[in-house]
Amino acid sequence: MPRDIGRLTIQCADQPGIVAAVAGFLAEHGANIVELGQFSTDSENGEFFQRTVFHRENLADRLSELDRDFEAEVGRRFGMSYTFTSAASPKRVAIMVSKYDHCLLELLWRNKSGDLDMDITLVISNHDDLRADAESFGVPFVHIPVSKATKAAAEAEQLELLTGKVDLVVMARYMQILSADFLANVGCPVINIHHSFLPAFAGAGPYLKAKERGVKLIGATAHYATANLDEGPIIEQDVVRVSHRESVGELERRGAEVERSVLARAVQWHCEDRVMTYRNSTTIL
Repeated sequence: MPRDIGRLTIQCADQPGIVAAVAGFLAEHGANIVELGQFSTDSENGEFFQRTVFHRENLADRLSELDRDFEAEVGRRFGMSYTFTSAASPKRVAIMVSKYDHCLLELLWRNKSGDLDMDITLVISNHDDLRADAESFGVPFVHIPVSKATKAAAEAEQLELLTGKVDLVVMARYMQILSADFLANVGCPVINIHHSFLPAFAGAGPYLKAKERGVKLIGATAHYATANLDEGPIIEQDVVRVSHRESVGELERRGAEVERSVLARAVQWHCEDRVMTYRNSTTIL
């Protein structure tokens, strides 16, 4: 990614003149638009979203100036919430995982190969099983056991490692429920991945339950974690068709394939500033 590529994401009430104002501002400040995506939830009284990728020489020296001037010249006039970012500064990401390795390894491999641009700062796990996997990619691994009696203390230790130090937390099959207090204090978005049987086959053994029920589709959902368990804004989903011929083990294998690709896409879109939330939904630009 060229060093002088920036991204501007905006969100506000839909109204005439937004696109022209943004384009005019960037042009007047020496920036050239190279990619543009926009969406409105309704032609009347809708919510407007826009993601603009632009080139500006010496962007690193100009980013804070652009941010300040945009607020004064455009943002305040339209009542916008907006963010300027530099594509040359990858998101700092922490991964939380338990014993299943497929999602963790997918993220580590894509990051190492250059397909997923982010800075993985550490892996946190409530088990020690995947230490060698994380460390083989040069990523620090922190083991913090969690039990019912120690959950509050464990989350306090996790927050000490995360708060103010990362831009995103990814639950890559971390088989613990994060408390509302944790989510309120971690200071960044949290992305979770789970099988798409919910709420039909909640709890242990979902693939066995699905096999017994004769399901024909299995899949995965990646969403932002909220205090309402598994009900946060959905970022990405996918499914594969199955039949009576697949064993429970085969269903689990195919489910893992979907989970890792869905999670990787959700994380990539977030890291590229493509995901914007509104109420309990997302817009991907």
